Amino acid sequence: MPAIKPVPRKDITNDIMLAYFERLFGPDRDPIDEPGTATGSPGDWWSVFANSEEVFEHAVAGFKLYRSPNIKLDPVLRELGQTRVGWAIGSQFVFSQHCKLLRALGLANDKIKAVAHWQVSDLFDEKERAVLAYADCLSTGRGRTPVEVIEKLKTFLSDEEIMEFTYIVSMYVMHAIMSRALKTEFDDRPEAIVEVDAPEGFSTADFLDSRPKDKKDS
Repeated sequence: MPAIKPVPRKDITNDIMLAYFERLFGPDRDPIDEPGTATGSPGDWWSVFANSEEVFEHAVAGFKLYRSPNIKLDPVLRELGQTRVGWAIGSQFVFSQHCKLLRALGLANDKIKAVAHWQVSDLFDEKERAVLAYADCLSTGRGRTPVEVIEKLKTFLSDEEIMEFTYIVSMYVMHAIMSRALKTEFDDRPEAIVEVDAPEGFSTADFLDSRPKDKKDS
């Protein structure tokens, strides 16, 4: 379950919200009762974001922005950045959804899989490597970007395109963080990093004293 209560469709009165629910789920279906979207996700992102009309409207306006015909940035570069931050932040939802969008744009499966380890992959050209490096600066680097990365981007992209990439990818850093925090969609999963139980009879003293037995006895 998400971390906060999803809003039932019957309780939604906002016209913008209802239009999206109609488009995604049909005229009557509530994803709380009948989960599922065309991409295979449960669909609870929409019900969770419905807790705030202002936030919902702002979020979907962001989706419209990056798909605007006036955006100059190559959509493949955009999706590489969005997919990479999904991986870097650890959002299964953002990563999975944007892998699908890369595939829809014609990127080969082996290249999509290599987004996870782009640093050691020879499948990406210089431009793609530059935007993937910048995506890491925006996500795991929290914006700290070596001047060399920006200078490399400038050999391929205009200032307008760099601005678009920075804004759109940073927006998806936010979405990746929010999805994990609120446990929406594919990010509703157990914590991966937990203590593994020791074998029965384990002693902390034995763990701290790691000398071989023969040396302990001498």
